[in-house]
Amino acid sequence: EVVRGGLQAIPKGQYEGADSLGLGYWQKMGLIVLPQALKLVIPGIVNTFIGMFKDTSLVLIISMFDLLGVVKQNFSDPNWATPQTPKSGLIFAAFVFWLFCFGMSRYSMYTERRLDTGYKR
Repeated sequence: EVVRGGLQAIPKGQYEGADSLGLGYWQKMGLIVLPQALKLVIPGIVNTFIGMFKDTSLVLIISMFDLLGVVKQNFSDPNWATPQTPKSGLIFAAFVFWLFCFGMSRYSMYTERRLDTGYKR
């Protein structure tokens, strides 16, 4: 869905220019259209990845353990349980989620700058 939006944002002149060079469909897509479209959709793709990463805690519903599931499981473990365990465990899990999402966001910003995605018409 995100890439489709990027493909629709490419001006028709790019397609016509590729046709005038005599490029086939796959050459046109691989050399002209997709590189421009992928530059445009980097923020949307990263947003989708961050959303999927945060949704991993939903897999606990189907009995697969994720970070929050392991933290909650340790609440009842007598070797780990202290009065501060729930608070500190959830704060740690929130910090880990924040750290990964922040890292993905910063990498996206770096990639956008490197590819100069300032789309100007």
